Amino acid sequence: MSLEEVLKSGNYQLIDVREPMELEMDGSIDGAENIPLGEVEERKDEILGIDKPVVLFCRSGNRSGKALEFLTSQGLKNGYNGGGYVDLRDKI
Repeated sequence: MSLEEVLKSGNYQLIDVREPMELEMDGSIDGAENIPLGEVEERKDEILGIDKPVVLFCRSGNRSGKALEFLTSQGLKNGYNGGGYVDLRDKI
């Protein structure tokens, strides 16, 4: 399934890997959980336990790509890099 199909389905969990300071400056997407990139490793079990597609995003897509790479290596099967916050916000 493509990212667009997942977003259209409405059945997904958004995870914002930006720092809390960035959310204050740039805003956030309703329903997105903030797990900064630096916390992804220690919170991996929480993320791996999500039973629907996981869409990760950040400011540009770089950090969310790193988070997705790590989580996939840990067993995440249904993960997507949503890219940058602004682009993803406009798709939802």
